[in-house]
Amino acid sequence: MNAKEIAFALMMGALGNTLFAISFYLGPISPGIALDFSLIAAFIAGFFGGPALGFISGLLVGALPGIMFGPLGFGSWLGLIGLPLGKALSGLTSGLIAKSLSLGQKPRSSLLGIPATLLAYVPEAIFTYAYFVYLMPFFLAQGLETTIIIAIMLKAIGEVIIMSVIIAALMGNKGFNDFVRTFFSRTRITPETTTAEK
Repeated sequence: MNAKEIAFALMMGALGNTLFAISFYLGPISPGIALDFSLIAAFIAGFFGGPALGFISGLLVGALPGIMFGPLGFGSWLGLIGLPLGKALSGLTSGLIAKSLSLGQKPRSSLLGIPATLLAYVPEAIFTYAYFVYLMPFFLAQGLETTIIIAIMLKAIGEVIIMSVIIAALMGNKGFNDFVRTFFSRTRITPETTTAEK
C-alpha cells in the first residue's frame, strides 16, 4: 500500500468510528444494544479500494465499537478482538466481491451495490453468531440469552440493508467516484455517464 492508500484507510477508520459514535449515542435500542452504521466505511474501503484495504479499514473501523462493546460493555477483552475482526471480514469480503464481479469495470455496476453489500456481510454475520454462541462462553464463561442474540442479529441485518442502499448510491455517484479516484492509481468504481449527442 502506498501513502495515499494508507491515508484512505485511516480516513475510513475515522469515518467509521465517527458514524459509530453518532449512532451509538443517538440510537440506543436497549442497554448494550445500539444502532451501528460504522460498517459503511469498511464497505466503502473494500468496494472502492480492494480486499487488503477493506480488511485494514475494517480493523480500524472496529476500534471504538470494540472498546464500547468490549471492556466498557459485556464483551470484556474479547470485544477488542472480535468486533474489529468481524468488521475486517466485511471489508475483506466486499473487496473480493468487487474484484470477482469487476465492479466499476462494467456499465451499471451500481445496480449490483445492494446485493453485493448484503453478500459481503455474510461472513461477518456467521462470525458474529459464533462470537456470541461459542467464543464468549468459552473465553469469558458467560454468554447472552438467545433472544438478545437474535435481536442483535436482526438489528445488524436491518443496518446492512440500509447501508447497501447507500453503497449503491455511492457507486453511481460521479462526484464521489472522482474523489475516491484521487487515492488510487486505477479506477475501482466508475458510474455510467451519459452524454447528449450534438
